[in-house]
Formats: sequence, structure tokens, C-alpha cells
Amino acid sequence: MLKNKLKLAPTSAGIYQFFDKSGMLLYVGKAKVIKNRVKNYFRFSDELCPAPNLSPRLHKMVQEIVNVEYIVVQSEHDALILENSLIKQLKPKYNILLRDDKTYPYICIDLSQEFPRFEITRKIVKGNHIKYFGPLSSSAKDLLNALYLAFPLVQKRSCIKGKKACLFHQIKRCLAPCEGKIDASTYALIVNEALDSLRDQKNLLSLLASKMETASLKLNFEEAATLRDIIHSIKDSLHVTHVELSKLENYDVFGIAYEGKIASIMRIFVREGKIVSTSHSIIRNSYGLEKDELYKRTLFQFYSPMDQTFTHHILVADAFSEQEEMAIFLSEKFQQKMTITAPQRGEKLHLTDIARENAKEILGQELSKNKDALYESLQALFDLRETPKRIEAFDNSHHGGDAPVGAMIVWEEAFDKPSYRRYALEAKDEYAQMKEMLERRIKDFAKESPPDLWVLDGGETILKLAKSLLHQYGLHVDLLAISKEKIDAKAHRAKGSAHDNIYNVIQKFTLPTSDKRLQFIQRLRDESHRFAIAYHRQKKRGKDMSLELLQVEGVGPSSIKKLLLYFGTFETIYNASLEELEVAIGQKVGLSLFDFLKK
Repeated sequence: MLKNKLKLAPTSAGIYQFFDKSGMLLYVGKAKVIKNRVKNYFRFSDELCPAPNLSPRLHKMVQEIVNVEYIVVQSEHDALILENSLIKQLKPKYNILLRDDKTYPYICIDLSQEFPRFEITRKIVKGNHIKYFGPLSSSAKDLLNALYLAFPLVQKRSCIKGKKACLFHQIKRCLAPCEGKIDASTYALIVNEALDSLRDQKNLLSLLASKMETASLKLNFEEAATLRDIIHSIKDSLHVTHVELSKLENYDVFGIAYEGKIASIMRIFVREGKIVSTSHSIIRNSYGLEKDELYKRTLFQFYSPMDQTFTHHILVADAFSEQEEMAIFLSEKFQQKMTITAPQRGEKLHLTDIARENAKEILGQELSKNKDALYESLQALFDLRETPKRIEAFDNSHHGGDAPVGAMIVWEEAFDKPSYRRYALEAKDEYAQMKEMLERRIKDFAKESPPDLWVLDGGETILKLAKSLLHQYGLHVDLLAISKEKIDAKAHRAKGSAHDNIYNVIQKFTLPTSDKRLQFIQRLRDESHRFAIAYHRQKKRGKDMSLELLQVEGVGPSSIKKLLLYFGTFETIYNASLEELEVAIGQKVGLSLFDFLKK
């Protein structure tokens, strides 16, 4: 039984594995004390249920758990390694899987050679004379090409072995050390210049721009185009503005942004006080994401390869749980003191802010791409005239015809809450209420432009109503209506399995529940429903309060109007002082009302 297994969990370090009823692995986690960690997922009562403080992702996971297994290890360090290994091999349903486990490229140069060359490597070999520049992302090859275009270095590995100057010397890209036309000490000065330009890429870009202009003036357009492309590539590889720190320090900086099921991870590499390169990743998880786990998995994954050179100082844009434990783990792994810090002030905070803002920007671009594809897909499927960018969704609410209200919500890239509208309605049945609300919105088109699309809560009848009203006023807005699947003439509301029907002006669509277009329209419908219900409750509460106040001697409809004009809401009236009530409706009636409310 699961409850007994949880109570008998080991009190040592190790990993735990959660399984569902079919035996499928749901989640792998590690813990310093397994028993303490697994108990945090549950609330122990008559029946096991998810702990109230869990995220939506973990809450959903806990509802599926029927079995747990443990593996005990010697230390938390071993548990972290085993956890990562199992996640990579078994790919559990609810773990966040990061694909970016590559070793980053570096530009290196061995200064012990007489005429050294710059090369790209992904393997770090310790040596006092070998200099590494990086880690780099996609810009490594272009940076290397830029060096050989900007400086007369030995262009090919085979060149130095030759005895005769080649084409590179003829086009002034090499000074022909193979023929002894330059000595090692003079060549070393050129290498130092090239190293300086790597550290300060502004100088390198300036040199390339100058060479591009010269090539263009000489009508060598092919070389000019090559230089232009390299310049753009180097600039694009640095997603951030140029930053120089007052101290020549080295940092790896990480910032994360996430929304729903998509996250972006931004890495900034600072060497000797300058940003030398950046890289980013987009992560998707069908069951949601969480900041703490994203940071832990990101750092573990990035610092996994042993053949890389790292800084001693890691900066993160947000503090996360087990931050200190991760720093200890990395220090032991690389046998050097490594720190993980979430800065609170100064230049380091500025760096982490840059990482976070760039992560947000990249996430926004990714979400925008997804949204554009969604809008175009909506247009294609439902045969809409326009790609819908601004959408209005409508719903109405009442209780047996009492306190009828309507609500309009607006979507434009996101929910545009300042543009929401509420309608106090007179009609008693839902059809007439929708007609009244839509007519009022149409009459407002002169002040507030019509949207690209209306989404209506209701079936084919409501859609025909909207079409008729728009035709009556000589207007066009694309229309969709959504209604719940009917089973035995009743709306089927089973969460996650209800096949809502969608109507355009021609036909009915029944899409699978996993369809993104259906989910988007459901989201609009649900928000309009929430907004309508909230307004209905507020109005009904006001009506009930109004009836209650009419019981007070001397208080009539005119008194209530005066009170609302003075106080604004019934809640404020109920909390008012005697002095305030006397000012609003007079001393005698104010005292009666105050005594009534006090009771």
C-alpha cells in the first residue's frame, strides 16, 4: 500500500521513483533524506491526497501515483548523479528534460608553437601555454574566420610545413613564415593583437567593417558580402548590449523565463570583465515548468562535461532551492571552489537582470511565433476572412432571470483587461439577453472599432442571431460559437474529455480535446464566463443589500441612491461610520441605519 511505503521510506540519501497504476514511471527525484522529501508531496488523512502547496504540475502528478520505489546511496552528491542519469535514460513523464547537453566550442591557441594558429576545440587540455577563449555558441566558426580575415596569421595547418609562399601570401592574408619573411617575435605581436580583439569584439568588428568597405571600393563584392555576413553573425551571437565591468572578472550568468509549458534559458559568458558570448535554449514540457527545477537541471546539465573550462563564479537571476548544495556538488566535481550567487546589487545584479530580460525577450518571440501560427491555423480551419488578432468573447449570466448581466472580454496577444465590458441587461431569457448585449456592442463600434472575430458562448442559434444583427447594420465581423457536447440533452462537463462543438457560419466542428485551436477558444469562453459570473454575483449581492437596507425606517430608494452616490459601493456603506452616514442621508436616518448595520 502506498501510504505504508511512504511511512517506511529510508531516512538516508538517495532517489525516489513514482509510478502510476500501469507501472509507468512518472517522476524521479533525489533527496538528502528520502523520507522527509517524499512526505512533502502528500497530505496524510483518511485518504492520501496532494499537499496543498504543490504546483499545478506536481499536484496533477501526485493524483496519478500508486507506487513508489527507492534507491539508497552513500551521499547527496551520488544521489544527484544517479537522478540525472535515470532521468536521461528513462525520460519520466513529469521530469523536466533538457536537451542541451553539448560541450560548447572554444577558440584556442598553443603559444608554445613558433608560429601558432587559432583553432576551434570542444576539448580542454590543461597546459600553461594553451589559451582558451569561450565558451562560445554558434559564433565560434565566424569568429575564427574573422580572425583570419582581419590578421595576417598562418591560414592553414599545412602552410607552416611548406617551403614556399602560397596564394594566401599573394593576397596579403599571410606574411609567409614558411619562407622566413617574418620572425617568431614579430608574429607573436600579431597574435597578441588578435587575442586582444577576441577579448574586445568591438575592435574586431571595426577592423572587419573597414576591410568590407575597402573590398567594396575595389569592386570585390563577394569578399565584401562574406565580411558583411560574418559581422552580422558575430553581432547576433551577442543577444545583449556591450557591457564592461570595472573589474576584470569571469562569470557564467544564467537567467530563466517561463510561461505555462514553455521556458527560455539564457546564458551569458563574461571573461575578463567583458561579455564574450551568449547562448539560449527553449524548453517545453507538456505538464508545466517550475523555476527551481529549471535552474537545478540547467546548471547540472551545463556543468556535466568534464572537458570544459569554467569560471569559479556562477550568477543566477533568481535564488532557488538547494542552491548551496549545487555549489558544493560542483566544487567537489571540479576540485575547485565554485560559488552560485543571486546578486542583490551592483554590477553583478546588472548582469543577471540582462540575462533575465533577454530570456523574457526570447520567450516572447517564441510565444509570438506560436500565436501567429495559431491565428493562421484558426483562419484556415474556420474559413475566416481575416487572421484574428483582436478577438471579443461574450457570455451572459442570471439566476432564474434575476440580476441578468452580460460580459465581453477582449484578447489581443493576451487578455486585454482594460478593454473588458460589463452589461446590466433587462431581458429575462438567454437569447434575448445575448441580442441586447450584441446590439449595444454594435452601436459602440463608432467609438471602439470592431474586432476581427467574435466568439460567442452558445450554439448555432446564437451564431445566426449575431450574423443577423451584423447584417441588419451592414457590418461584418467573423463569427464562431462554442457549445458543450450534449449527452441525453444535458451538457457534458467531464473535465478533459468534453468535446465542445464549434460553429462557423457554414458548419459544425468537433475537434479532439488535444487540439490547440479548441483549447484556445475554450480559454476565451471560460474567461468570458468567469467575468460574467463575477458581475452577476456582484449585482445580485448589491440587490440583496438594497432590499436589506429598505427594511430600515426612513430608508427608501432615494436614500439608497444618495448613499451609493456618496460611498460608491454597498460594501463601503456597510463599513461606514456614523458621522459619514449622517453626512450622506441626514442625522436621524443616518443614526437609524448605523444602529441597523451595527446589529
